[in-house]
Amino acid sequence: MWRNSSYILRISSTKSVGKVGYRPIKSAKERLKDKLRTLTSRKRTGTFSEIVKRINQTTVGWINYYGVSNMKTFIKEIQGWLNHRLRQLIWKRWKLPRTKYAKLRQYGIRHDEAMKTAHSRKGYWRISRSEVLHQAIPNKRLVKWGLKDLSQLYERRYSKD
Repeated sequence: MWRNSSYILRISSTKSVGKVGYRPIKSAKERLKDKLRTLTSRKRTGTFSEIVKRINQTTVGWINYYGVSNMKTFIKEIQGWLNHRLRQLIWKRWKLPRTKYAKLRQYGIRHDEAMKTAHSRKGYWRISRSEVLHQAIPNKRLVKWGLKDLSQLYERRYSKD
C-alpha cells in the first residue's frame, strides 16, 4: 500500500498567510538530533577531524534531502546546539587542568580567566556554555577545523529551488 508522498519524504505542508510551504516532520528533526548526539558523544573514540567528517556527511545529506522546506529557525537552533556539543567534546578531551589551561592560553585567553576556567569544578556541559570557552573556540574556529556551517549550506540549497 502506497502512502502519501509527503509522508515518504517526511515533509509536512503548511499554510500561513496565503502561502503554502513545507517543513520536515517532527520525527525527522528528532532523528537528526539523535544522530548528531551519537556522533558527538563525549565517550566517542576517534580524532576530532574524523568526528567532524561524519557530522558533515550527516548534515549535508540531511540538508540536501530536506533543503526544499522552510526550516531556517530549526537550522539555527541545531547549529547552536551542535557547536555547544562540540565545545563540550573538546573540553572533555583536554582532560587535565594543565592541558585546559595551556589550550586556553594558546587561544588567547588571559592568565587569570584561563586558570579559573581550567580549574573549575563545573561539568563539561556548563563550561562549554561559558564566555571563556566561546572566546577560545568561536564558531569561526570550528568552521576552520572543518565543520560546515549549516546556515550557509541551507541558504545555498534553499536558493537553488
